[in-house]
Amino acid sequence: MHRVLILALGTALCAAPIALAGPAAAQTKAAAPAKGAAYKAPRNAFGQPDLTGFWSNATLTPEQRPAALGDRAVYTPQEVAKLEGAVVKEVEEGNKPTDPKSGAEGGKVDPSSLRPEFAAAGGDVGGYNRGWLDPGSSVMRVRGEPRTSFLTTANGQPPPRKGGGAAGGFPRGMGSFDNPENRSLGERCIMGFGRNAGPPMLPNGFYNNNYQFVQTKDAFVIDVEMVHDARIVRLNATHRTDGARPWMGDSIGHWDGDTLVVETTNIPQAQAYRGSWKDLKVTERFTRVGKDRVLYQYTLNDPTMWDKPWGGEYEFSPLQGVIYEYACHEGNYALPGMLAGARNQEKEAAAGKPASASGASR
Repeated sequence: MHRVLILALGTALCAAPIALAGPAAAQTKAAAPAKGAAYKAPRNAFGQPDLTGFWSNATLTPEQRPAALGDRAVYTPQEVAKLEGAVVKEVEEGNKPTDPKSGAEGGKVDPSSLRPEFAAAGGDVGGYNRGWLDPGSSVMRVRGEPRTSFLTTANGQPPPRKGGGAAGGFPRGMGSFDNPENRSLGERCIMGFGRNAGPPMLPNGFYNNNYQFVQTKDAFVIDVEMVHDARIVRLNATHRTDGARPWMGDSIGHWDGDTLVVETTNIPQAQAYRGSWKDLKVTERFTRVGKDRVLYQYTLNDPTMWDKPWGGEYEFSPLQGVIYEYACHEGNYALPGMLAGARNQEKEAAAGKPASASGASR
């Protein structure tokens, strides 16, 4: 668990599909479920199916299926071997000592040789060597199948929005540096980038895709490592009616047999999912399907945005370790540095000088 934070990513990463991610020890290559009696989850002291423990959703599988795969929901064994083999090579190359005479900025890897999402994050991923990253090293297996996407729509893509149009995001350009509130929640250390906390809960493709589940008689708590978020699901409760919109929405849950069903409403605009927030209801289902597997399913329902509910699924795997404090703001000068750069650009513009190359560009 790394106490680092890639800043200036904003919400760009939230919608960016994860291609080949890197080496996470957490994503286990789960075997196909054995035939015969269904797995029965152990019970805790309250008689509930036991979901507690440390888990990870780091994986090579993206939420959204690569368009070239069409309607194929499952990779072939050959494709799996190629994808997972490429990560092994990437890790070996990325962890070699950097050459200060290589010509690449700071002696890091040439950005042109990086995966698109890493290059978009700032060359060698915000200045970090490959060893700092833990985005996933295995294709996600669900019921033993190596999936090509989390989304379970026919083509693995989000359905079209009513009326068309693209989802809005944070402002860009000089105006986006007017004040801290214009920056993303991840940069401000309020929420993790990439929807780690959700809902729905999605891996960010870089690192810290780790969680701890804690159960009590009246609550299910999800401790999210990235930016130390804690989502409290109130069991057998009703949604709040005061109009407040907590950062992770208002989550209530109940047990449906061995499955914990969590329904979240009151999601704030800053946590919009593909442009939906005001009327969005996210339904999540947590089911212990094996000693080392928790099936996670999510459904998005917003009649003002989509014709019918849709969603996806993946499986959590055990985290090989525990979660430690995620230090975010401590010693972090990036945000005041960006705002100071913007003020410097404004002074230069007012004086009729060309914009400084060290100004607040993204």
